[in-house]
Amino acid sequence: MTQSNSRGAVWLEKLAPNAPRMSGLCPSVQVADGELNGESVRFIAVVPDANNHYPRAANGEVGLLEGWTLAKVVNETIDADADRDVKRPIVAVIDVPSQAYGRREEAFGIHQALAGAAGAYAKARLAGHPVIGLIVGKAMSGAFLAHGYQANRLIAFNDQGVLVHAMGKASAARITLRSVDALEKLAATIPPMAYDVSNYATLGLLSDLLNISNPDAPTDADLAQVLIILQQSVRDARQDPGLKNRLGAENRRSSTLVRERMRASW
Repeated sequence: MTQSNSRGAVWLEKLAPNAPRMSGLCPSVQVADGELNGESVRFIAVVPDANNHYPRAANGEVGLLEGWTLAKVVNETIDADADRDVKRPIVAVIDVPSQAYGRREEAFGIHQALAGAAGAYAKARLAGHPVIGLIVGKAMSGAFLAHGYQANRLIAFNDQGVLVHAMGKASAARITLRSVDALEKLAATIPPMAYDVSNYATLGLLSDLLNISNPDAPTDADLAQVLIILQQSVRDARQDPGLKNRLGAENRRSSTLVRERMRASW
C-alpha cells in the first residue's frame, strides 16, 4: 500500500486541505491543523511509509515509531492548550490495518509505545479536548486501541472497506481452530465476532454511521456530510465528555448490568 491510496491520507488532505504537515515527525504519522466551524482543530493520521525503518510498519500499521510519535503529538497538544479555557478538538483519522508484528517490535517494547499513545489520547479527553475518532478504513487490533479508540465519540463510514476487529480473519481462524468460512458463519450469529461495520454498530460504540458515496475519492457532498457530523460530535463531546454513550445499545445490556451491580456493591 502506498500513501496515495491510503484512506487515512486521502481524508486527512480533505479535512485539512493544503495545510502544512507538522515537521519533525516520522513520515508515517501525519499531523495537520485545520478548522471546523472557524475553530482550530488538530487532525492526526497514520499512513503507509514504504521506507519505514521498521518494515513491519510499512503498510500503515502502528508500530514503535508510530506509537511514540502519536503520544508525543497528543501530549504536546495538551501542553500547548494547558492555559486555554477552550481546548482544541483532536480528530484521529483512522485507517490502520494492525499493530506491527515483529521480533524487534516485541523486543523494543511495542506494548509500551502503543500504551503511550492510548494514554495520551485518554489524557487529552480527560483534560477537556474533544477527541473524535473518524474511522475511514480499517480499525484493527492494537493499532485501533492506540489510535482513536479513546475518543469521546467514534464515527465510521458504512462501507465494506471499513473493518473493526481484534484481529484479521486468517489469524482469528487459526486461533479458534476453524476455517475462514466457518469463522464467517459463526460471526453471522455473534455480533462481536463479525467484521462488517454494521454489526459493530450494534454494540453501541459508534455515535454515527455515515453513508459515504465514495470513501476512496470523496465528493464535495461527502466532505460536507463528514464536516457537519464532526462539528456535531465536538459539541456533543463538550456537553457530555464521558463514555457512557457507548453503553446504550441492546447488545451492551450485560455490560450496563455489570457496571450497575459493581456500583451498588461499592
